[in-house]
Amino acid sequence: MNKKYALFPGCLMPTEQYAYELSIRETLPLLGVELVNVEGFSCCGEPMKSVNQLLTLYLSARNLAIAEKHHLDIFVPCAMCHLALTECQHVLEKNPAMKERINGMLAAEDLTYTEKRHIVHTVDLLYDEIGVQKIKEHVKKPLQGVKIAAHYGCHLLRPSEIGRPDDPENPQKIETILKALGAEPVNYPQKLDCCGAPLLANLPESALTKTGQKLQAIQEQGIQGLVDVCPWCHKMFDSRQAKAGETVAAKLEVPVIYLTQLLGVALGISSEKLGLELNLSPVEKLQLEAVK
Repeated sequence: MNKKYALFPGCLMPTEQYAYELSIRETLPLLGVELVNVEGFSCCGEPMKSVNQLLTLYLSARNLAIAEKHHLDIFVPCAMCHLALTECQHVLEKNPAMKERINGMLAAEDLTYTEKRHIVHTVDLLYDEIGVQKIKEHVKKPLQGVKIAAHYGCHLLRPSEIGRPDDPENPQKIETILKALGAEPVNYPQKLDCCGAPLLANLPESALTKTGQKLQAIQEQGIQGLVDVCPWCHKMFDSRQAKAGETVAAKLEVPVIYLTQLLGVALGISSEKLGLELNLSPVEKLQLEAVK
């Protein structure tokens, strides 16, 4: 039986990180996931959290209420959006007065937040909902010889008390998925280091320093590439790699690829359909033999 989810694209994926959406829409239906396009979704609110927490809660609750109106659980590929929606549910379930206040605001659009929706990210959708065994069964082109490092990102793992897709201290789900695809995940000391994206607006040099330091460490350790699962992290490691290299005075040439793009290659989907040509880092160095 197919799993059905409302796809919550967030802001960055449909406006800049097109490859993530392309690879998601190509791969997940092959694994029995039906993605439903729902009208009315907006920003999750997380970027405004430090300025206006009520606005963040309202925007997240509004998106959850829209999914609830369609009787759908929600697939959130962006780790930042996933955190915002999950934290909103946590707050509203613990704070009835705030829930009532938010619903008062939602009433203007005839929306109501009443019950928790199941919220999944790419990592727990693949690992927990679809399952590693099913992924293995669909692999057509095993990624033999691909030694790659996993980047989880901060928003995906913390704060653990509200429920995150993997263990905050020793996450292993991406590595397990990579093994199912035939690749060889490489452990490295900087695995839990931040990509720098949260600092980009106010402290761009500090942000790019974080980005560059992590990529430089991966490159110096001889790891072939980096796999990520968040459009914000990808923006830093892939799109801003050249600038990050300048910031840390290093020539960086690290292939950076979305997990869903690697998944698509292993499933036999063409590189064009997976948006590999949209990656700005040298992904060709991975020598992925996608079907033409």
